[in-house]
Amino acid sequence: MNPTEFPQRLVQALGPDTVLTAADDIAPWLSDWRGLYRGNAQAVVRPRRTEDVAQCLALCQQEGVPVVPRGGNTGMCGGATPDQGAANVVLSLDRMNQVRSIDTIANTMVAEAGCILGNLRRAADEAGRLLPLSLAAEDSCQIGGNVSTNAGGVNVVRYGMTRELVLGIEAVLPTGEIFHGLRTLRKDNTGYDLKQLLIGAEGTLGVITAVALRLFPRTGVRSVVLAAVQSPRQALQLLQLVYEQCGPRLQAYEFFTGECLELVLAHAQGVQNPFAQRYPGYVLIELADTADETALNALLESVVGDALERELCLDAAVSASLAQLQAMWKLREEISESLRAEGPHLKHDISLPIERIPDFMESAEARLRQSHGDVRPFIFGHFGDGNLHYNLSRPAGAPREWAAEHGAAVTDVVLDEVNRYGGSISAEHGIGQLKRDHFLHSKNPLELRLMRDIKRLLDPAGILNPGKLL
Repeated sequence: MNPTEFPQRLVQALGPDTVLTAADDIAPWLSDWRGLYRGNAQAVVRPRRTEDVAQCLALCQQEGVPVVPRGGNTGMCGGATPDQGAANVVLSLDRMNQVRSIDTIANTMVAEAGCILGNLRRAADEAGRLLPLSLAAEDSCQIGGNVSTNAGGVNVVRYGMTRELVLGIEAVLPTGEIFHGLRTLRKDNTGYDLKQLLIGAEGTLGVITAVALRLFPRTGVRSVVLAAVQSPRQALQLLQLVYEQCGPRLQAYEFFTGECLELVLAHAQGVQNPFAQRYPGYVLIELADTADETALNALLESVVGDALERELCLDAAVSASLAQLQAMWKLREEISESLRAEGPHLKHDISLPIERIPDFMESAEARLRQSHGDVRPFIFGHFGDGNLHYNLSRPAGAPREWAAEHGAAVTDVVLDEVNRYGGSISAEHGIGQLKRDHFLHSKNPLELRLMRDIKRLLDPAGILNPGKLL
């Protein structure tokens, strides 16, 4: 086929306003935000309706043209970036951004895949409800991408991963057929739950066009404590106490090392250490409820007092105002940007059995010290659900090229330890291109065979998001 023929067929079918074919117009859609990957494409399609997505996929299926679904481009693993194939078509859902319904009796929201997560959270709040999915990138990421990668975030300890918030899905299969699974039923016990195949599939089985989500009571009352701890092991002992005494009010339980705080204090604007001295580690605990603020604060203060008495933490600062609450969260939220300011670093989004986190951290650091000298760990994450962001920076004084030169060997050590402790090499960021090889080596052979069988069944021509996941 002539190189310009297929893009023109897309234009004829969908309209010039929907299809970008000029090289300058396509260029911004070809790389990930971290700058790790850059690919090629012959066209970018930006539909406004599910039927347009179906028509696009049907045409691509007929000609064997690869399609790369793209959301807000906030992913960490290159899952929405095309490979080097010149035939690729990038399919952006950004124009499909309507909230179709909010039901405050059934407590559900139906939204199109291109809706920005932060906008959906605000829409739920205006309706007197809570959409609990909350990410650092929530004002850029899109709900379709969140569902396609089964995103996590800071509230998983209370509400679960994205998978647990999805009631129904509308999606387009590679054939152009529309999967009408956009149900808001809480109970539907009629065989295979097919929507679950699409959640976390990273756009390799179908293109999600709309989702039905669970909403919750709005938790207008929040209280936060920043507790200093001696070690990750003490942080887990404190988690047990907080969970026992606060139950479902526990909304977030975030851990970060003293090195992370030092980095934030050095690079972030408008932050300060709430303690007079430095400590080895910190835990940010948030409680949230629909009850009165006085009762929630009293509960948190009681737990903190009990923890200090039992020597489960070294010190603690409780938020006394919204400004203090936001200031405490800022210390946690600025870690990623502070790492970026520090220079190239190796990022590992991993999960572990919660009780084994301290053992993993000790053994992984010991192995890294032995093999790579004074590599600097900056570890933070969602301790309450077992998710660590295990970041490693070059030794002090080493050139910026250190990460590129040693990255593969360092990652092998980290992920080998993850597997040894029964963890996962991807907790919430997915596989994409970045972790594909490690995924194929770490996954059980039977699981891989079943996944490949499903891929062949739904996408026999292999046109959807080639080179990702499998």
